[in-house]
Amino acid sequence: MFVSIGGLPFHLRDEGPRHAPVVLMLHSLGTAFAVWEPQAAALARRFRVLRMDLRGHGLSGVSEDEGSMARFAADAFAALDALGIQAAHVAGLSIGGRIALEMAATAPDRVPSLMLCDTALEFPPPEGWQQRMEAVRAGGMAAIADAVLARWVRDASLPSSQGLLRMLLTTPPAGYASAAAALRDARAAPLLGRIACPTSVIVGEHDPATPPAWAEALRDAIPGATLTVIPGASHIPTFEAADALTAALSAHMARVLAPPADAYAAGMAVRKAVLGEAHVARAEAAKGPLDSAFQEWITRNVWGGIWTRPGLPRHTRSLITLAMMAALGRHEEFMLHLRATRNTGVTPEEIAEVLLQVGAYAGVPAANHALKLAKQTLKEMEEEGR
Repeated sequence: MFVSIGGLPFHLRDEGPRHAPVVLMLHSLGTAFAVWEPQAAALARRFRVLRMDLRGHGLSGVSEDEGSMARFAADAFAALDALGIQAAHVAGLSIGGRIALEMAATAPDRVPSLMLCDTALEFPPPEGWQQRMEAVRAGGMAAIADAVLARWVRDASLPSSQGLLRMLLTTPPAGYASAAAALRDARAAPLLGRIACPTSVIVGEHDPATPPAWAEALRDAIPGATLTVIPGASHIPTFEAADALTAALSAHMARVLAPPADAYAAGMAVRKAVLGEAHVARAEAAKGPLDSAFQEWITRNVWGGIWTRPGLPRHTRSLITLAMMAALGRHEEFMLHLRATRNTGVTPEEIAEVLLQVGAYAGVPAANHALKLAKQTLKEMEEEGR
């Protein structure tokens, strides 16, 4: 499929179950989304997998000016928006990994986790990228093809390696140069301290472009990140080490989607973050023999088992809860979750839209009463904030 982003056509491939967690896959410099074919085929059995040809690559439109990581990240978010996708686990290969980092730093609520393959925080030296840009502008992609392929794979005679070469040779020189400028200008400093989501760093043992030492530095810069080194692999392991890379990506998704080891503790943390520590403290102080088991159950299974899941952002879960409480006439819970919007980021304008939806699908009386309660509760919240 094609979508328009900033006046340019972008080529996308959308596969897998529609309502499953989304995995966005971003390819490397000089290739196209087909570079992920083995991994996408495996992941799409369980997840919704979205791939896109980056700006200036594959069948997507070309920009003649120099690119930036910020613009590539904005393109990726626009692709998600075009399909109505709020959040996605992002797998990025080489420049795709650096774009994924930019996305997580820019909008952490939209990137629940990262799979960073053969990439780095920055790609020195800048003059090397400048030389490549000048070479392709003067002599086309053939001017760098042999040297680049030698860095990508260990066996250039494989059919898959020849396929990679075809991807490189058919990349528009202007598109390659634009992306090379983004790599030339990428710096680690703006990312440091801004990535906190679950992250897996994966690198080929013999990668000369982003060697394992760079992968170690990337792992060390992200709290809790893990590192997997693929034996015998080079810079693009998607075909030469397809099974090993697929296994690493699958293991990452299994880990980040697994229920928390201590669901009660995780649920209590989310409960406090959404409802506020003061409210939870009052509720805990008030519980007794009659409701203590129920309070433990709801904390473990609702707050710990559902609100902690990465498939929906907390903001979205807040909106859904408001809609259901209004539609079902659960007025006390509706007002409780209205007060929680100060912590979930839901705005009065969004509440109004949700209650319009309730009116359309659950009936005018339910929405009318919820609007009355909302106006009252929001006014009280405003007065309390003064």
